[in-house]
Amino acid sequence: MSGVLSTTDLTKRFRNEAAVDRLNLEIPEGSIFGLVGPNGAGKTTTLKILMNILQPTSGKATVLGTDSRRLAAEQLANIGYVSENQKLPGWMTVEYFLNYCKPFYPTWDDDRAAELLRLFDLPMGRKLKNLSRGMAMKASLASSLAYRPRLLLLDEPFGGLDPLVRDQLIESLLESAGETTILISSHDLAEIETFASHIGFLQNGHLKFSEEMTSLSSRFREIEVSVESPADASPPTAWPENWMHRESAAGVVRFVDSHFDAERTPADIRKVIRGVRNISSNPMPLRDIFVSLARSGSKAE
Repeated sequence: MSGVLSTTDLTKRFRNEAAVDRLNLEIPEGSIFGLVGPNGAGKTTTLKILMNILQPTSGKATVLGTDSRRLAAEQLANIGYVSENQKLPGWMTVEYFLNYCKPFYPTWDDDRAAELLRLFDLPMGRKLKNLSRGMAMKASLASSLAYRPRLLLLDEPFGGLDPLVRDQLIESLLESAGETTILISSHDLAEIETFASHIGFLQNGHLKFSEEMTSLSSRFREIEVSVESPADASPPTAWPENWMHRESAAGVVRFVDSHFDAERTPADIRKVIRGVRNISSNPMPLRDIFVSLARSGSKAE
């Protein structure tokens, strides 16, 4: 798959602080790409550079084949952007807002807009300033999905929303997947895990890794090894670098393997650890994977 969005050594500094530091990223066409990381990791800054809201200090971002610094009406008509801090014209009603947006987008689909209004149960006659946060987010998303954009950028869309609203937003994103490439920044790992096809982890402005979700989930495992005697659980002097957070107690050795292989890993364990009686491996939720990476400072390569 070709990339509809890419960055090359993208850097943004605010005075002496690098909010984004030499970011190299490619978003495959048709993917739902989750850009995740803690608050302050550089996610919002990255999306603002991609939308030409901020200028990079150095490096380059390419969006739909165009340098982000040169995005014009032709490209913007194919890009949707929704941010948790997005300001809407509060005096407009929902109906007026959608009618106002329509002329800017040649691909606006009235049937799709009507479908989104029904899905989100939006009050057409209510002013935007009187909408709840969840309703305002749904109005923004409806206005961005109605013209079937090639690329949709979402910045922390789930913050503070109730579960029903989150489910409705996710449903609408899944319906648009394929025709629309979606880049979504979030620290809500439990939500991202349920629908993202690809994942990238930002920390302190650095990209720690970027890969398909299925690949990430398959290679991380929590390993528990029971041994013959407590003495066998004492840590050896040399461990593989991909065995993280090693601990031992009462005849059991535990660690996280970031490169698990169903055949190779058990063989490696028996080479390193004495008196192995049993080996168990358990899949890890996304949150536990990132906690492990954050604690170890690993790039997960």
